[in-house]
Amino acid sequence: MSTDRPAAERPAPVTRLRPERTSSFDEHYREQLAPLVRTATLIVGSRAIAEELVQDAFVRVHGRWGSIDHPVAYTRRAVVNACRSHLRRRVLEDRYRRAGRPEVADLGARELLDALAALPPRQRAALVLRYYDDLSERETAEVLGCAPGTVSSLVHRGLATLRTRIDR
Repeated sequence: MSTDRPAAERPAPVTRLRPERTSSFDEHYREQLAPLVRTATLIVGSRAIAEELVQDAFVRVHGRWGSIDHPVAYTRRAVVNACRSHLRRRVLEDRYRRAGRPEVADLGARELLDALAALPPRQRAALVLRYYDDLSERETAEVLGCAPGTVSSLVHRGLATLRTRIDR
């Protein structure tokens, strides 16, 4: 390497520890809001609740924006985790509210959404991420924080349950 300046005067090479960010938080928010609200709506079964959960996730992401390497994946995982927490709370609330009443499966006009709502939260999240968001098993496993084999099992059991609940 030949330069006009001596080695002591040359600037040190720049080492990148993080990939260069291609968008601002505002751009990320605009691009990801609608898809994440759709995903959350399918997981929790309510658009209003989904919008709230997604907004809360974006607030948490904004607080850590400078340290996030993969903002899309990080935000998606934050939204799915928020949905799962909401569903766990809802199951506990329903359990105490219904104490003693038998469970009734009512499949009406929203048959698929009703059947999805009856699934355990992890199965529901796995099915939505795999088939609605079109993520691979590996990507779904990363979002759910489990092994790809677990995703396969969750999807298999979820589909089996849906087949029994939905009349053909």
